Amino acid sequence: MSEVISARLPKERVRLVEEIAKEEKVDKSTILERALDHYTREWKLMKAVELYRDGRVTLSRASEIAGVSVWEMIDVLAQKKVTLQYSVEDLKEDLKALESG
Repeated sequence: MSEVISARLPKERVRLVEEIAKEEKVDKSTILERALDHYTREWKLMKAVELYRDGRVTLSRASEIAGVSVWEMIDVLAQKKVTLQYSVEDLKEDLKALESG
């Protein structure tokens, strides 16, 4: 189900959205939806990294928050140069998640 929202954008940004839409042969809403989808994925990933780095969530929980697999989360953490904090309890939680998943 969709919902209509409105936003004020600078004229230059609107022109760019129109240009992209024309080149990709889609409507402006599609371009804005893609941009918002990209941003929300990145935001969830950044939030998960922050929570994990601060020790507030486990690796498994961070991957759930980010919407990626544990293996992808490990790769992201490596790219961000975040040290893995992996305990026996984390391993147990991950094994449980794999069994139910």
